[in-house]
Amino acid sequence: MLSILVFLPLVAALIAAFAKNGAKQIAMIASLVTFALSVFIAIVFVPEGGFQFIDKFQWIPSLGVQYKVGVDGISLLMVLLTTFLVPIILLSSFSQRYSNPRLFYALILMMQSALIGVFCAMDGFLFYVFWELALIPIYLICLLWGGKDRIRITLKFFIYTLFGSLLMLVALIYLRMQTASHSFDLEEFYALNLPASIQGWLFWAFFLAFAIKMPVFPFHTWQPDTYTDAPTPGTMLLSGIMLKMGVYGVIRWLLPVVPAGVEEWRNVAIVLSVIGIVYASLIAMVQKDVKRLIAYSSIAHVGLISAGVFAMNTQGLQGGVIQMVSHGINVVGLFFIAELIFARMHTRQLDELGGIRLHAPQFATAFMIIMLASIALPLTNGFVGEFLLINGLFQYDGILAAVAGLTIILGAVYMLTAYQKIALGTPEGNARHFADLTGNEKLVILPLIIMIFWIGLYPKPFMDITGPSIEALQHAIHRTAPILIIK
Repeated sequence: MLSILVFLPLVAALIAAFAKNGAKQIAMIASLVTFALSVFIAIVFVPEGGFQFIDKFQWIPSLGVQYKVGVDGISLLMVLLTTFLVPIILLSSFSQRYSNPRLFYALILMMQSALIGVFCAMDGFLFYVFWELALIPIYLICLLWGGKDRIRITLKFFIYTLFGSLLMLVALIYLRMQTASHSFDLEEFYALNLPASIQGWLFWAFFLAFAIKMPVFPFHTWQPDTYTDAPTPGTMLLSGIMLKMGVYGVIRWLLPVVPAGVEEWRNVAIVLSVIGIVYASLIAMVQKDVKRLIAYSSIAHVGLISAGVFAMNTQGLQGGVIQMVSHGINVVGLFFIAELIFARMHTRQLDELGGIRLHAPQFATAFMIIMLASIALPLTNGFVGEFLLINGLFQYDGILAAVAGLTIILGAVYMLTAYQKIALGTPEGNARHFADLTGNEKLVILPLIIMIFWIGLYPKPFMDITGPSIEALQHAIHRTAPILIIK
C-alpha cells in the first residue's frame, strides 16, 4: 500500500506528460486519489505501533542497498502534509496559462512522488535517491517557468543543494561501511555506536545538507531569490513541502544516528538558527516586495523550528513536527495571496497597494486569517507549534528562547504592516477594480483556513499521531530502547 502511495504520482506524471490534452485534470485526479490513500493509511495507522506498512526487497544486494519504505507518526504527518497541499497547489495553478502544460503538471507529480519517498525511506541510499529526485523537477520548474533572472538564480539554488547532498552521500557511505552487514538500513544505522570524534564529522556532513535545504543561516542565500523568481506553484512546493525535507532529515537521520556529534555541536546549530530568526525578521521588515517579504519570514519561522528540534526534548520535537505542518499550510496560503495580488494589480510592491478590503472583503478576510496564523495568534495553528518550540527551547536555554521568541514580535510587525499597506487605507491605482475571490480561489483558500482553525483549536489528533514516535525517537537518540517495528 505504501509503495502505491509513493509511485502513483510518478505513474500519473508519465501519463500526463504524454497525454494529448487534459494534463491538469489528470494531475488533479491523481493527487486527490493519492490524498485519499494517505488518509486511509492514517485511519488504520496505530500510533503506538512504530514503523508500519513496511515494504522491502533487495535492490542492489552487492552494495547492501534495499528498497525499504515505512511510516511512523512523524513521517505519516509529513506524507499527509504533502498529499494535502499538492492538490491545492495544482488547483491554484489552474487560473494561469503555462507553456507546455503537460511537462509542468508532470513535474509537479514527479516531485510529489519523490517527496513522499523521502518521508517514507528506511534505507539510506533510497533516501538519497528520493532526495535527489525531488531536486530535478523543482529545478526544471524554476528554470523553465521562472522570472527574467531565472538561469542565474536556479543555477545557484542547484549548486547549493547539490553540494549539501554530496556531503550527505559521503556520510551515508561511511555509515554503511561501519554496519555489520554493510547495509544502508536505518535500523542498523541506529544501532551503531561510533566514536564521538567520528560522529562530529558526520554531524557536519549531514547538517550542512539539511541546513541548506531548510535553509538555516548562513546557508540561506539561495532562498529569497529562488522563492521570488520561481512561478508561484514552484514557490509553494519549495516553501510548503520541500524545505520540510531538511527538518525531517535532522529528526530521522541526524539526531538518532550521530547523537554524540549532535551533543557536541547542537549549541552551534541552535545559535545559527536563532541568528537566522532575528536576521531574517529584520530584513523582512524592510522589504517592499510582498513575495520577498514572505520568503524572509519563512527563513525566520524555519529557524525557530530548527532551534526547537535541536533542543531534543519532547516539547521541542513535538513542536517542530506540528509547526512543519502549520508552516506548510500558512506559507502556501500567503504565497497564494501574493499571486492573487500580482494577478489583479500587476505589482507586488507594497507602496503601490492599498484599500483592497473596500472592494474585496472576502479576500481581505481570508488574507487576515492566514496572516494572523503566520504570526502565531492563539487559536490558530501557528500558535500551537511555536508555543511548544519556545517551551522546548526554554528548557534548553532561557536566553536563547527569549531571543527566538522575537520571531513572534517581529513577525507581527512586518506582517501587520504588510496587511495594513495592502488591505487598509485608500485604494491606489487598480485597487479600485480589485475583484473579490472567485469560486476556484475559494476552493484553494477554504481548506487552508479549515486546517488553520482545526490545528489551532484541537491539535490533539495530530499530536496523538506523533507522540509515541517522538518518544521512540528519543529512546533511539539515548540508545535506551529499541525502535519499534511492525511488519
